[in-house]
Amino acid sequence: MTGKPIRLLCVGKLKTPFWKDAASHYIQRIGRMRRIDCREVRDGNPSLPTDRRKAEEGRRLLECPEPGDALLVLDEGGTPLTSQGLADLLRGIDASSPGPPAFVVGGPYGLDPSVLARASRIISLSSMTLPHELARVVLLEQLYRALCILGNIPYHH
Repeated sequence: MTGKPIRLLCVGKLKTPFWKDAASHYIQRIGRMRRIDCREVRDGNPSLPTDRRKAEEGRRLLECPEPGDALLVLDEGGTPLTSQGLADLLRGIDASSPGPPAFVVGGPYGLDPSVLARASRIISLSSMTLPHELARVVLLEQLYRALCILGNIPYHH
């Protein structure tokens, strides 16, 4: 295994069986190439207004990164990347960041502005809104693809 470990910081557990299975599939594949650390924080209180719920989730998320982590926040308004662009981003973090990449996936209501403000970079998986469970699986597949690109493994066409 080469390169820095990858962290995933997510709001909530995957509840739908097929998303759990898909995430497990890619975590297992990624784990053959790099250590991957998935940390899930508890969903915000559903009885709170949305902005307070997101603030609660944001506080929990911001307790997770280690010093030096490159905090990469997923947001539909972020900078879009190609698969090659994600591979280049990982290569750059490996070469120049003191810590590993830490990808942040929000919950069903998105992320609190405090999380976006702490980001090293805000990236988008799509300009369309994705359910947070699907976004996590898409991110994992793209991380696997990026690692295959970096390792010259014939997965990316």
